[in-house]
Amino acid sequence: MAGDGAVNCAPMGVEWGEDAIVLKPFLETATYRNALATRAAVVNLVDDVRVFARAVIENPPYATLPAAVVRGAVLADCCSWREVEIRSIDSTPPRSRLEGSVVHHGIRREFIGFNRARNAVLEAAIYATRLHLLPRDFVESELQRLQVIVDKTAGAQEFEAMALLTEHVRSRPAGA
Repeated sequence: MAGDGAVNCAPMGVEWGEDAIVLKPFLETATYRNALATRAAVVNLVDDVRVFARAVIENPPYATLPAAVVRGAVLADCCSWREVEIRSIDSTPPRSRLEGSVVHHGIRREFIGFNRARNAVLEAAIYATRLHLLPRDFVESELQRLQVIVDKTAGAQEFEAMALLTEHVRSRPAGA
């Protein structure tokens, strides 16, 4: 959450623990700026890959609830969440390392994991965030490879998420 209360929903991998979490946002991101300013974050665990796909493309509005301990927002449709107080910040480029203590957590429903299609969409989402770092032809070939997995194993949510990501990549200029 930004200092002005604006919620920032951003997908990222974390080092996940019961008592500690490490976030690794790139330095130029809103996630990094917000965590630096507020020294807090809420890490939401979601199983709907459309959340990842949409958050790659924009900062979509989602229904949220206020966090219990830190200044932050819990996604209303998350499986679980961790509220984190940032204890140390390493701003070595290109990615920061924000180490935090879990000060509160909650569970809304069981997280059963990702099937092949959901994993493929997550990989596609990562590639869609790396358009400025990776050769365009490589990203497009990876999206084609991942589409085969989605075509074989996806449900409606995964098809929708993959279509959003594919359109996003195709609409971006090279090097963007």
